[in-house]
Amino acid sequence: MIKAADMLIARRADTRARADFATWKMLAKLNGTSSLPAEAQTFLASYGKLLKQMTELEASEATIGLMYKSYYSEMGGAGAAPDMPSRQAEPVADNVTAFRRPPARPKPAASGASTKPQLPVALIFACLAVVYVGIRYYWR
Repeated sequence: MIKAADMLIARRADTRARADFATWKMLAKLNGTSSLPAEAQTFLASYGKLLKQMTELEASEATIGLMYKSYYSEMGGAGAAPDMPSRQAEPVADNVTAFRRPPARPKPAASGASTKPQLPVALIFACLAVVYVGIRYYWR
């Protein structure tokens, strides 16, 4: 009988194994295996051996299974690691949507009380100049 705590550890170990394997595999493709820890290099070497014997998907799942069992015991799981169902490769759906320009907004009607009168910039500048000159003459 598997306890809930052990199942939680099992899920965490499986998630960590899948994430680590994906990261290590990407680093291996980028020729960065020398910077990986010894444990990662060992798992990648076993992956390379398994890859010669079976397909890439099967070799990946087998390596992830080895990593999962190692992580399960490392995280404090009791007994043998419970079997986690292998994740099926779901077909990748294209989630890219075509760009569509938003419809143009209709311009508001220029008539009615809802429109504000616009003051031209030159009128505002002229008013400020008159106020400034007025203040200068007042202080003299």
